[in-house]
Amino acid sequence: MIGRQDKDIVALANVPSVGIRAIGIDAVDIARFSLWHTYNDKKLLRLFSAEEIAYCRTCKAKSAERFAARFAAREALYKALSQAYPEQKILFLKLCKNIKIMHGTNGQPELVINWERLAPMVTQPPRTLLSLTHTKTMALAWVMIKEKSTQKNAR
Repeated sequence: MIGRQDKDIVALANVPSVGIRAIGIDAVDIARFSLWHTYNDKKLLRLFSAEEIAYCRTCKAKSAERFAARFAAREALYKALSQAYPEQKILFLKLCKNIKIMHGTNGQPELVINWERLAPMVTQPPRTLLSLTHTKTMALAWVMIKEKSTQKNAR
């Protein structure tokens, strides 16, 4: 006899991938970032945008978790792009210098990516989705790369 939970699993197994090309996940220990707010701008600008550095430094008590989450997002994006474009050599530092994590209209994290500067690594910019979370000790980022839809009004 198949129960409700089993039916839900079967239903999920039959859902098409809806253009999902790759997923990247990364988790980092927040303690690694406890002193990053003291690093000079030159060092931090190798990985983060000036806006991100300013945001991470606005609250010393949250600085480590903010840097950690943004670093994890870069690692997750790197993993997803490497999976989506295995024929391309993705350069981590070049990727870092050409992305920003910003707040969307509802406060959600959004990846802002300068795809032109990443060419030829990625020639057809995909749609990217980002989710960030953390506990007291760990920061986690999840990135999904989707094919851009050609349908009108499709996301």
